[in-house]
Formats: sequence, C-alpha cells, structure tokens
Amino acid sequence: MFIGIDVGTSTVKAAAFDTAGTELAVEARQITLSLDEGVVEQDMDEVYAAVVAVLDALTARLPGPVELAGLTGQGDGVWLVDAAGRPVRAAASWMDGRAHALVDRWLADGTFEAVFRRTGGALFPGSPGPLLAWLDRHEPAALDAASAALCCKDMVFGRLTGAPAGTDVSDASMPFLDPRTRAYDDGVVELLGLTHRRALLAPVGDPISTGEARGEGLPAGTRLANGPYDLPACALGAGVRAPGDGLLIVGTCLASLVATTDLDLSGEPAGLYISTDRPGHRLRAMPAMVGTAALDWVLSTTGVAHEEVDALLAATPPGAHGVRVLPYFAPSGERAPFVEPGLRAELSGVSLESTKGDLIRATCEGIGYAARHCLEAAGLTGSLAVCGGGTRSPAWMRLLADVLGRPLRVVEGEVGARGAVLAAAERYGTALDTARWTRPTAVVEPDPARAAHYTAGYAAHLARLATAREHARDHA
Repeated sequence: MFIGIDVGTSTVKAAAFDTAGTELAVEARQITLSLDEGVVEQDMDEVYAAVVAVLDALTARLPGPVELAGLTGQGDGVWLVDAAGRPVRAAASWMDGRAHALVDRWLADGTFEAVFRRTGGALFPGSPGPLLAWLDRHEPAALDAASAALCCKDMVFGRLTGAPAGTDVSDASMPFLDPRTRAYDDGVVELLGLTHRRALLAPVGDPISTGEARGEGLPAGTRLANGPYDLPACALGAGVRAPGDGLLIVGTCLASLVATTDLDLSGEPAGLYISTDRPGHRLRAMPAMVGTAALDWVLSTTGVAHEEVDALLAATPPGAHGVRVLPYFAPSGERAPFVEPGLRAELSGVSLESTKGDLIRATCEGIGYAARHCLEAAGLTGSLAVCGGGTRSPAWMRLLADVLGRPLRVVEGEVGARGAVLAAAERYGTALDTARWTRPTAVVEPDPARAAHYTAGYAAHLARLATAREHARDHA
C-alpha cells in the first residue's frame, strides 16, 4: 500500500492506495486559517498536529504495511523555522495581502517585470519574495531567529523525518529559481533587497528529497518523499504530462496548468513556470487567487448549503437573468493571468427580482470565465483534466464544460495525494501503472448552444474586467 499526504490550505488529508491506484481509505482534518485585514496566517504546530492525526487514523485502518509515502501541500507563503525545525512565528499564507504595497512599488519601478524576465514568475503579495521583504522591514527579529524560510510541505517533511531544512524545484520556482539552471538566481534575491537574507533560502532537492519517518503518524522507517507541491502533484495525479495538455484545479485556489517544454519570458508578466523533476519539462501555471472560496463566500452570505447548488444551477438559465460576478474576492487581489493587487470582486445586474439561484449561477459563471482566461494565457492546446472540490457538483462541471467550450476529463478523489505517491514511486524506482492510476472518472462534453452563449459572455466578461482593472489602479 501507498500513502499520499496533502497539506492543504484549509484541510489536511491522507489517502491510502493499492498498487493499482485504487483509493482504499481517506482521512481528513480541518485546520484554521486566520484572516485579519489582509493578514492571513496559520499555526504551524496546529498544521503538523493535524498531519500526525490523519496519519494515525489512516494507518490504524490499513490491514498491512506501507510501501512508501509521498508528501505534497499548499505552495508559496513563508514558513519560518529555527535550526531544530520548529516555528519561529505563525506561517504567512499564500493568501496573505500585507505585502500589497511592496508589490505595487515593484510594479511601478520595474522590479516586478525584471524578476519575471529572469525567472518566469510574477510576484504577488503572498509569494515568498514579497513576504520575506515585508518581514525584513517590519519583523526583522523573526528573520534573525530563523534558520530557513520554507514552504508548507517542507516544514512537515522536516518534522516527520528529522531531515535538514530543504525544498524542491517546484516550490523553489517562485520567485527565486532560474528555470534554465534550476538553481537560485542571486540577481533576483538582490533585486528584492534580500541579499543579506540569502541564507534563509532552503537547499533545493533535485530530484525530490527522501527520508525515513521517525514514528510520528507513519511507522518508523517508512520511506517518504518530499514533493512536488500541490499544483504539480495534481498534474501528476491527473495524468497531465504531454506538452499542451492542461489541468484545471477547482479548489480554494483556481489553478490552471499546462505542460510545456517551452520557456517564454515575453508577454504580460503573470503566473509562473513550475519546474518539475524532469529537466526541460515545466508547467505553465496561471493560479488565480480564488476558486471555490468565492462560491463559499456567496453561499455563506446567502445562507445556501453546498448540497443545494446543483438544484439552483439547474433552475437558473445561462446568463443568470443578467446577474454578473467578477470573482476577484482575494484580499491580495489577483495574480493570474495578470497581477492586480488592488482588484476586488464586483456584483452587477442585481434587482429585487434576482434569486439566490441567479447569484450562485453568476458566481459559477464568473469563475468559469476566469478559468478560461487563465487557460488561454497558459497555452492550452491539448486535452483538459479537471479536479478539486468543485468536481463534486455535476451541474457545475457541465457549466464549466460549456463556459470553456471543451470536454473535461474529470478526475475525482484525492488527486494531489495520488500525484505525491506517483512522484515518490518514481523517486524510489517503484514501478506503477501511471495510466491506470490517472484514468478519468468521467468525461463531460459541452453543449454547443450553451457554449456559443458563453463565448459571447466571455467577451463581455473581459470588457468588464478591463474596466475593473483601470478602476483598481486609479484607487491604488
């Protein structure tokens, strides 16, 4: 049996698989996300305790030994640890917006573009560069006390195995890694004013690092591999490897990924190139800030339960009776397929006749338009897989197929955990049938008439977005 561990933004999950890729059991625990006026943080001890708890519960259910385990988790943010691997302060999440003003300044003075032209990564407030620069200005004592600035899975790997601080090429991709050399670009470190903090950047395991569990959560001696982080892990778990093929993750973050062997550092700086364990193969990523989190907010505000979404979508026609949503709900604005830290969500076309169903459908349509924008910018030319919590709604999947105007290969279950196992198996030389492990659970075809309607709706969405971006800049 194999175990995949996925340390998400709001939930920690662990899944067990047999050699054929069948999901045998899953355990999950919610973790706290603290939000306060743009500051978004997580308690590292709580996160680690949740990892141990789900692993204890999962392994107690398994009838036999664990062959190996793979680890993945949320990317970006800053997880400061001391020399013993213990937290220096709360982790700053990838959703954090406190470095908003720094990114604005770098956008204005050319630093933002200079970094993108070197690494292919577009800075956003919750990425490690801006967060480290903010902490250096406002909490230098925290950086002084730290031994390493990690990402989430790296902290967990260190504590499960006792291994020295380290990361992998995928998490290192934003914003300091040169995708050509697969090493940190000290010129980027200097551009962000962090040369004196260079020692905090964790060594890059290339290929991914391995270690043996110390006996917390996993039986002592269990082989464990660290990485890749959740976006590329989901691509592996969904079978997205051929250049041009893509993946849409409808989760807290709305992430669009396209496999590529190209490296184009021209055009509007946005998104990033995620390096993979295969040199020369990358993922062109356009991870929009908010996916299901936008729908969750609307559901909470309107008092609608998740179980009601499919019925409401079925009861409301395409176009939602003129209600429109620009779904940019994140406190730190948007990062893909453009960077606009001051952008905020907009709701329009509402009247006293509008229903809750109109609001729900308009939100789902808006998220679909944002996904189409990201996938086009990422260069999608092949097949498209989709995974994440949004796949639990068949009506939303049909809506997405119509908005995107293409078939969706729906991959359900714990796709990130599955990808973490596949990465671990490859690292340890364990042969698995990848095609069998990554086969879709369903294929959703678009309806031609609705797809034509949404093509016009998408053009109108882009026009409203252009106006909203101008407004955000005018009020920056």
